[in-house]
Amino acid sequence: MDRVAHRRADRTARERGLSAVARPRIVQDEGQAGFYWSTSTGAPISLTDLIAVDDEPERLLPTHLAALDDALIIATGQLGELLGGGRRPGPDEHRILRDLHRALDRLCHEYAAAVAATAGQVDVRAGQIIGTATLVSILAREPIGLLGPAPLEGSLDDPTVGVVGGFGDLVVADPERPWTGARWVVRTTDGRRLPATLSMLLHDSSGVNKDAAVDEHRAAMRATIAAADLPQADQLAAACALDWMLYDFLNAHRDGPDSGAIDLHNRVEDAALVVAASDASVRCRAVYDPSLTALPA
Repeated sequence: MDRVAHRRADRTARERGLSAVARPRIVQDEGQAGFYWSTSTGAPISLTDLIAVDDEPERLLPTHLAALDDALIIATGQLGELLGGGRRPGPDEHRILRDLHRALDRLCHEYAAAVAATAGQVDVRAGQIIGTATLVSILAREPIGLLGPAPLEGSLDDPTVGVVGGFGDLVVADPERPWTGARWVVRTTDGRRLPATLSMLLHDSSGVNKDAAVDEHRAAMRATIAAADLPQADQLAAACALDWMLYDFLNAHRDGPDSGAIDLHNRVEDAALVVAASDASVRCRAVYDPSLTALPA
């Protein structure tokens, strides 16, 4: 943020009742999911508002990412069995998973909003940390029933045991409603449409043009993000589509079969796409749940 822009943001902040923050800090109490920023008086403040009044805003985004990375290490260490599907959550664990996904969604949204406010660039590390946080959020929502249907769910054929002959096809769910996203399917030689994933095409299939498949998936994600902002878009349907398409993309970029860490292979464009898709999902869901992006009380 240049000096002129910072003065303008500072004036806006003062008009909103904010004052310059001498020593902002990150608050993460024991047992708390994620973290939040606070002013020198201890009041919670969003990263975007903090940037508007801080004297060194360029230092805040890297600090936010580092704290988010630490929060992910703590969460996956404590809840790995639940997040990995090793067992189903008990009643008390429903609340823990809900708190975790809400904290991660808010922190991802704050980062994306702060990047937009500063006209900053998303680097690969940021995309990988936000991608991992989004993946963990999705894994936290699934066992407590907070994930909606994937594109084309209920309209595909059931897969059979054994090797299947056919070709991969990224199918748009509804061309008249582009916010409903797209999904990979295998069109078999006998005319069936079987569910597929980008990871399956890249790692478990032969004869696939892998670069073209990833390019097609990227383009479909961008189209769905753009469609989610249309006035007529169904925000809930858009969120479901974005969650599935991003989950599929992130799974295909995990740095190992048993790891939740994301490896974007030094592609800055993919980092920006992951951050944009993650934020679009949060914004769509916040239409129905405004407190999703709210700071802790």
